[in-house]
Amino acid sequence: MGIPAGLKLRFHYLTTALLAVFVVSLMGVFLFAAWNRFDEMAEESATGIFAHIADHNAARLQEMIASASRLVRIQASVEAARLHRDGRLDTALVAPALLVAVRENPNLYGVYLGLANDDFVQAIGVRGDPAVAQALAAPADTWFALRTILAGTGGRTEHWRFLDRDGGVLGERRQPAEYRPGERPWYDSARRQPGLQATDPYHFQSSQALGLTLSQAVAGGGGVVGADLALGQLQRLLADTVGEREGGAAVIDSQRRVLAFHASAALHTPLPVPLQPLGEALTPLLQPLNAAGVAGVGEADKGSRLIDLQGQRYVYALREVALSAGQTFQVAAFAPMSAFAGPIVRTRDDIMLISALVLALALPASFFASRQASRALGLLAADSERVKRLDFSGRVTVRSMFYEIDTLGEAHQTMKASLLQRTRALNEALAKLQGLVDNGLLLSSERDRETLLRHVLESGRQLCNASGARLYLANGQDGLRLALDSHGDQISDGVEEGASLALHDAAGAPRLRDPVALAALERRTVTVADAAADPRFDSAVEAGAGVSLLTVPMTASSGEVMGVLQFIDAVDPDSGATVPFGPDTVQYVEALASQSAVALDNYQLLNAQQVLMDSLIQIIASAIDAKSAYTGGHCARVPELALMLAEEACKTDHGPLADFRFETEDEWREFRVGAWLHDCGKVTTPEYVMDKATKLETIYNRIHEIRTRFEVLLRDAEIERLHAERNGMEPARAAATLAGRVQQLQADFAFVAACNIGGESIADEDVQRLRRIGGQTWLRHFDDRLGLSHGEQRRLTDLPAAELPAVEHLLADKPEQVVPRTGGEPLDPRFGFRVTVPEHLYNFGELHNLAVSRGTLTEEERFKINEHIIQTIVMLDRLPLPAHMKRVPEYAATHHETLIGTGYPRGLQAGQLSVPARIMAVADIFEALTAPDRPYKKAKTLSEAIRILDGFKRREHIDADVFDLFLRSGVYLRYAERFLAPEQIDEVDLAAYLG
Repeated sequence: MGIPAGLKLRFHYLTTALLAVFVVSLMGVFLFAAWNRFDEMAEESATGIFAHIADHNAARLQEMIASASRLVRIQASVEAARLHRDGRLDTALVAPALLVAVRENPNLYGVYLGLANDDFVQAIGVRGDPAVAQALAAPADTWFALRTILAGTGGRTEHWRFLDRDGGVLGERRQPAEYRPGERPWYDSARRQPGLQATDPYHFQSSQALGLTLSQAVAGGGGVVGADLALGQLQRLLADTVGEREGGAAVIDSQRRVLAFHASAALHTPLPVPLQPLGEALTPLLQPLNAAGVAGVGEADKGSRLIDLQGQRYVYALREVALSAGQTFQVAAFAPMSAFAGPIVRTRDDIMLISALVLALALPASFFASRQASRALGLLAADSERVKRLDFSGRVTVRSMFYEIDTLGEAHQTMKASLLQRTRALNEALAKLQGLVDNGLLLSSERDRETLLRHVLESGRQLCNASGARLYLANGQDGLRLALDSHGDQISDGVEEGASLALHDAAGAPRLRDPVALAALERRTVTVADAAADPRFDSAVEAGAGVSLLTVPMTASSGEVMGVLQFIDAVDPDSGATVPFGPDTVQYVEALASQSAVALDNYQLLNAQQVLMDSLIQIIASAIDAKSAYTGGHCARVPELALMLAEEACKTDHGPLADFRFETEDEWREFRVGAWLHDCGKVTTPEYVMDKATKLETIYNRIHEIRTRFEVLLRDAEIERLHAERNGMEPARAAATLAGRVQQLQADFAFVAACNIGGESIADEDVQRLRRIGGQTWLRHFDDRLGLSHGEQRRLTDLPAAELPAVEHLLADKPEQVVPRTGGEPLDPRFGFRVTVPEHLYNFGELHNLAVSRGTLTEEERFKINEHIIQTIVMLDRLPLPAHMKRVPEYAATHHETLIGTGYPRGLQAGQLSVPARIMAVADIFEALTAPDRPYKKAKTLSEAIRILDGFKRREHIDADVFDLFLRSGVYLRYAERFLAPEQIDEVDLAAYLG
């Protein structure tokens, strides 16, 4: 029950209370302004006083340095020649002047003069300092020390005299002199540079005390005057300036090092080590001086700055003092502000206390007046905070005597209920949208088609809260195939027989009375509230289908219908009853269908691209095999053997290969593609090089050309016999000569022809015989430059043409038979190829080719054969391979490497060769050994091939573990049964290789 209207008050009745609030606020503003003004006055007083103190400190230090500088300049104004007597330093003249200088400048540690001949005189102000006296080994009460170093007949002598306050001698000491002024930094800098010079702080040689030196060369050169300032004197200067006040001071050089420091005992701070960098000083009072000084306070503004430190405010001032040209000191002074602003702060605190007492009396009255209103408003504010966090729990009842507050409470409850309802709807929508986003991410990444379809169907069923669902896929024949059927949480595959749905009847008319066919044909969503009562559709079609239906086509961006989603019987989440599918649900399911269509379309496109790529790869491999009839099916057989070996390696659960696995289909495909492309570089290998069965073969076998030359020689022999008979030789003798010549030619040709086969090794004596045979000559009567190609003519440009008839050798290495290598550097250094490139591209010289020691290939042709693997790497590097195919070049291009770095083209070691690369090497070698279509060797039997592979294993050319797997798994035999001729398959003693 609400408060009666007569008892409710209007909010404007509170205006009287607002007056009290105004008074309180005004007093608060006054107190705030007064507080700040007193703070400003205290700060201005402290900074002003302290700026004066800082100026005084800097002036005292400047005067001390200026006094020392004047002394040095005055002493240096005397020419060096006036300081000598009889070729030595006139100590009687110089020493008294130096003693007077030290006596009149109590801030100086010492004054001295050094000459170019290393004569030296120094006056030191001991002034009863026990530390200095001890360092100089001086008697007690020593006030001054006089030190002279002069050269004598017995060498350089150092003479010390120790004087009391009045100049009386307390003691003397003589000793050999090791000190040489010319080697000291103060002497060197003054000698090399004009004017007054200042050294960095260092340990004085006489007392090892820290200090610095001001020095200047004497007039006309020949000597240097110096004055020492001890850092201890700077320390005493700072102590005098600080005095009894609470505060401290420091002197810092241009390298940011602490030269002197003093702080009053009240600050309780550790002292820094002399010459310690500011950043390493233990006392926190020096930290504000680090880096760039006290926040910009310095010589420019003659001011000071307040800094918060150690829980209170400190005032800092920094002044710069010139030492010499280019060298300066910084004098810093600091103190807690409380040492200067005490009276002002006490006055401020008194005023604050009185104001607080006044406020203490005024606040209860205003508080009582606003208590009733603030309590209700506080409840509403707290509940509003919960609503802001979307927490709608609890019910806040606000009843107030103020009309506006009571009305606000009722409106708040109405607003809260409305927000709760809309928030629930929004959360449901967000959950569905998030589901769509997650679904899109999953669909875009899923590679398995069956998993993809099941996820589409189940996510759609959950999205619309349906009891059943079906997924139809286009079958490419004007129809749909039921792929998946879901009842609750159970998903089953579509029935194989009779699961197809035709989109047109036998007469070709569209089946528009079936909701699935209608959705596919018209590419639109079909909703059915009650399937049995809807006249648009055949009851026979809907028999047993359910009450409510939602049928959505999955249409790709191209407009092609990829399939149809149908959801059966929407279930109300609250009552569990079957209800029609709502408009919001339809929109979400349509979005899901679009996502699914794109995913299916992408899957089919990706699959088609993979099939196309695999086909192109196999076409390239087939083209390489077809390019040379001799290599036959090498490019096709090696992948078969490599995949068989890889499958066995993946099955291994023990030994060195136990951890090897191809986990995904992408990894298998990557290896398969690499195997198919392992010889793709052979497309660049000239066909005659691949098929070269004899040494003289290029595009044709040049043995026929050489045989013709033998025929010419035979003809010449017959002609010579006829000439001999005509010239009177007996016919029998001429015939015998001819028979001998014919026999020689037949034997020579047979030898040349045998060398051309390349079946046996060519010894050095065989090469010599080839040269003897080739040295025979015949006459050429026709121009050998006619009918040549442009390239052949270019190689003859620098060679003069021979006059006809020309003498030709039976076998020759002609310059024009050498084809130069052009095109610059053939090997890209970034690939790390480690092969020797022959000087020439080809050498067709007849003797050069016939003299090949083993096989039929020259060095140039052997490189051209081996270059196929280089071209494989280069070609594959140009392909924009996706991330899951990045190892294809490795698999395709490492089968000619060995475990010990003797392979090509990169000379890789065992640690650089993966298991798939090692499998490829075994597969490539075994196929090459057993292939029946190689031009230069007979196919090996199974046992011969295994024995050769075992030799490769022992020489670490192939991997022992892969070779053992090859035998133990029986892959060698299964491959042989598929690809080897029956006569090649013989018994293999596995124990001999696996023991």
